[in-house]
Amino acid sequence: MTEPVYTVRWTETALKLAEAIPDQRIKRALYDRAGQLAKSPEKQGKPLIGELNGFRSVRAAGQRYRIVYRVERREVVVAIVAVGKRKEGDKSDVYVLAKKLLRLGLLR
Repeated sequence: MTEPVYTVRWTETALKLAEAIPDQRIKRALYDRAGQLAKSPEKQGKPLIGELNGFRSVRAAGQRYRIVYRVERREVVVAIVAVGKRKEGDKSDVYVLAKKLLRLGLLR
């Protein structure tokens, strides 16, 4: 049995975060990497824990950028909910941002 091909859907917030990245090469790499999540998204990246339980994260555009996403099996959709730099200890860290968006009800 072949695995389903998922539809990759970006949230409005994730699109705004991606579009705010000034470097076009990084932006292109993020979009390309997100597109790869259409096949076997649960085998890519890593599951997140704590407040972000239920979401996954995959590296994109080198080691610094991450894509935070959720796999919706019933709809066969990968929802990209946040993208950004991994800067541990910094308030602009993508995981800090994702937690804030979750608390504000902006991650669905």
